[in-house]
Amino acid sequence: MKTLLNLIWLVLSGFWLFLGYLAAGVLLCITIIGIPFGIASFRIGLYALWPFGYTVVERRDAGAPSCVGNVLWLVLAGWWLALAHIATGIAQCITIIGIPLGIANFKLIPVSLMPLGREIVPTDQPFAAR
Repeated sequence: MKTLLNLIWLVLSGFWLFLGYLAAGVLLCITIIGIPFGIASFRIGLYALWPFGYTVVERRDAGAPSCVGNVLWLVLAGWWLALAHIATGIAQCITIIGIPLGIANFKLIPVSLMPLGREIVPTDQPFAAR
């Protein structure tokens, strides 16, 4: 079932969201300071490309630098990536078949706003990152 949902997701919104994260990552990697943010963008882009079967867990060892980085991320790229998730989530929730995909889009909003200090793990081992 996860594979079927991922394939439908890929066709309807996953590829376009991945391109948004890819564009944000490339723009952020232009400067040396932005490289950690670009890497986070690429990591979340892969998650947005194939989300079913994975989950996001908070890393307990992430400290103050990740908090400061999240504020910078929010200003630089997070807000417009979250808007893309909101727009595609609403569009997918219009149909009954698209409701699970829309809910998945809404679940990607927190990680698109504040990605640092979080880790993407398979759903069968959500406590592996802790």
